[in-house]
Amino acid sequence: MFLKNYTSEVPVHVTVHRIEQLLIRCGVSGIAKEYHPAIAGKISALIFSIKMEPKEWKIRVPVDEDKALQSLWLDYAEGEQMNAAKTEILYNGRKKKKRSEFKEQAERTAWKLMQDWIEVQLSMIQMQQADFQQVFLPYVWDGKETIYDRVKASGFRVMLPEKSEAA
Repeated sequence: MFLKNYTSEVPVHVTVHRIEQLLIRCGVSGIAKEYHPAIAGKISALIFSIKMEPKEWKIRVPVDEDKALQSLWLDYAEGEQMNAAKTEILYNGRKKKKRSEFKEQAERTAWKLMQDWIEVQLSMIQMQQADFQQVFLPYVWDGKETIYDRVKASGFRVMLPEKSEAA
């Protein structure tokens, strides 16, 4: 698997601070952190506001550290026989780590990828290759769900062509 930043040593709090500084330089009017409901002090998303005509937009960019952990673990354990819970490799030839040992790396990698993604999107906007709404539209947030969440819940029907009477 190709995975950018899978060896990042940058602590999550440093990466989150870098993202905040980048957003501030780009003119956001507010930044908030959303914390994981079950893990105290664990940031699960950044929410920021930016004034773009005709209104102020709220953007929610989530990071799913659990899915990042699962991806790192499955890449590491590829081809190995695992226990039923998929937390340990049963045959410990060259691979001797447990899934739990990848947790901090997954957190660092997931947040570093988010930093890179935001940097690229803001660069695209600055270079006039895209506009703000074009790149952040899926993440526009109404306080309950993002546009992407709403479209996904509809089965992506809004993206399908309407059936015509002639067909």
